[in-house]
Amino acid sequence: MIARVRTFALEGVDGVPVTVEVDVRPGLPSFSVVGLPDRGVREARERVRAAMGNSGLKFPQQRVTVNLAPASLRKSGPSFDLAIAVAVVAADGKLPRAELPDGVCGELSLSGAIRPIRGALSIALAARRLGVRRLLVPAENAAEAALVDEIDVIAVPTLSRLLDLLRGTWAPETAAPAIVSASDYEGGPDLADVRGQADARRALEIAAAGGHNLLMIGPPGGGKTMLARRLPGILPPPSLAEAIEITKVHGAAGLGRGGLLTERPFRAPHHTISSAGLVGGGVPPKPGEITLAHYGVLFLDELPEFSRQALEALRQPLEEGVISIVRGQRAVTYPARAMLIAACNGCPCAKPPPSCSCTELDRVRYARRLSGPLLDRIDLVCELGSAPPPRLAGGGPPAEGSETVRARVIAVRRRQTERFAGDGIAFNAGMDAALTHRRIAISPEAAACTAMLERLSGRGQDRVLRLARTIADLDGADKVETQHLDEAVGYRMSDPLQAAA
Repeated sequence: MIARVRTFALEGVDGVPVTVEVDVRPGLPSFSVVGLPDRGVREARERVRAAMGNSGLKFPQQRVTVNLAPASLRKSGPSFDLAIAVAVVAADGKLPRAELPDGVCGELSLSGAIRPIRGALSIALAARRLGVRRLLVPAENAAEAALVDEIDVIAVPTLSRLLDLLRGTWAPETAAPAIVSASDYEGGPDLADVRGQADARRALEIAAAGGHNLLMIGPPGGGKTMLARRLPGILPPPSLAEAIEITKVHGAAGLGRGGLLTERPFRAPHHTISSAGLVGGGVPPKPGEITLAHYGVLFLDELPEFSRQALEALRQPLEEGVISIVRGQRAVTYPARAMLIAACNGCPCAKPPPSCSCTELDRVRYARRLSGPLLDRIDLVCELGSAPPPRLAGGGPPAEGSETVRARVIAVRRRQTERFAGDGIAFNAGMDAALTHRRIAISPEAAACTAMLERLSGRGQDRVLRLARTIADLDGADKVETQHLDEAVGYRMSDPLQAAA
């Protein structure tokens, strides 16, 4: 007898439907799994056999063949265990139906308990696209999967309980969605903690308002890392669609927290990270740091210390917002629309000019670690000076805090959302070349000054115009004026490390 159960696999960060077909027929007892399974899937034979035995079920002493269709898709991980077990029971005649309309996902323990899996939200979204009305998932994943409407999610604790549900002897309630929130970054790092650095604070606000990439250059202890870590606190909260995308990415990577993530991610990998760790890769392919920072912030401290190969791998995702990985004749695309915030010293020794011992050759070598095409994708370059002396209590007015700056950023982002209604983007940095020239209005006076852009590449010119549009938005101007263009050009140094040195 043949039984079919619908389940789902993860391809990148998206769910893909898989049909588990089980054939039980007379013959020497055997249990084989076909359909391009990896080792983790093949080991399901022992987990399913033990789980059925410890759940009061007798494993069929016949020839059992499991096919995971489509056979052209590589299957990995233990999330197929539950569907295989249900299909084996159905094929052995122990269930009333041999073809179940529900979606079933979960990992089995030897005792029959159902363990959580990765990518529950991605699986639920795929189930809705397929028209599945009910999805049976581990109890730990139910709240995350229930974020998807138009589908009933049932939390199943054990294999025996699942079989009771399918036989109609158990009627649990559908799961309710959960939200995991860092409410408006309460208690998080505040921008008021940064002393001085007015230029850098201005650059950070512009970057947040338009979603631009930023490079900060300055001495150690000048506040570069402090500023970067306070950027999420001035960004607007993600929209519902963005929050679902963030949750889907983190859930597929095994970093989910069981509910909707309503804060923007902040990722700060160490400079020893490989290119595969930064942009994704491996066998099977896994998302990298830039994907985990999707709709959030990717902070690269000590930028020139990263490997050249890793930094060059960032060029495509910074431009296109996606990263395509090809490994072993398998192509996977990951979302990668993150803000890049980078920091570095002005020279290798990182000392101020009177104490600097670097030669001109040392500075040139240090500067060459960052390629021109990579720097061309950075919208703002800001040089920081030394930190001012500590301000004692009552020694001056308090610095502007994150809440005040965030209010301005949210107002600017709202203007941009209205401007790009129907264009598929939400902020100025998301414009392509065509949108840049169609949506940015320049005053006649500013248009007469665009000759100053001739020394920049075509990409650089477009990025300056987008940056000027953001500065104009902060001023509440309908058109880009000369002062906005001048400030934007000032953030585009032709050789930032040499200028800092």
